[in-house]
Amino acid sequence: QVQLVESGGGLVQAGGSLRLSCAASGRTFSSYSMAWFRQAPGKEREFVASIWSGGHTYHAASVKGRFTISRDNAKNTLYLQMNSLKPEDTAVYYCATTPRAGLLTAASSYGYWGQGTQVTVSS
Repeated sequence: QVQLVESGGGLVQAGGSLRLSCAASGRTFSSYSMAWFRQAPGKEREFVASIWSGGHTYHAASVKGRFTISRDNAKNTLYLQMNSLKPEDTAVYYCATTPRAGLLTAASSYGYWGQGTQVTVSS
């Protein structure tokens, strides 16, 4: 089993920055694909960014250039650095992982999820 625990969310003004962390425990491997998703009230869960073995990353167009996904395999921790935040970034942010390989963007590809952390950006 894999357990994921997110932290780092909060309230920030537009233009500000936050760094989310996701600590993984249990059976985790550096080769696992990991990702961040977000879900705003009344909306579908949305892909944000993914990372795979070797540090390969993929970011959604809506966050590219503002958000950066990274991982520290020694610490079993996934990060999401969020800069130039906008009110439309307000959502619950979830980390997810899967033993499957590749830069996966579909929520259905991931079998393990954290409980989420709230990010609120005020205008």
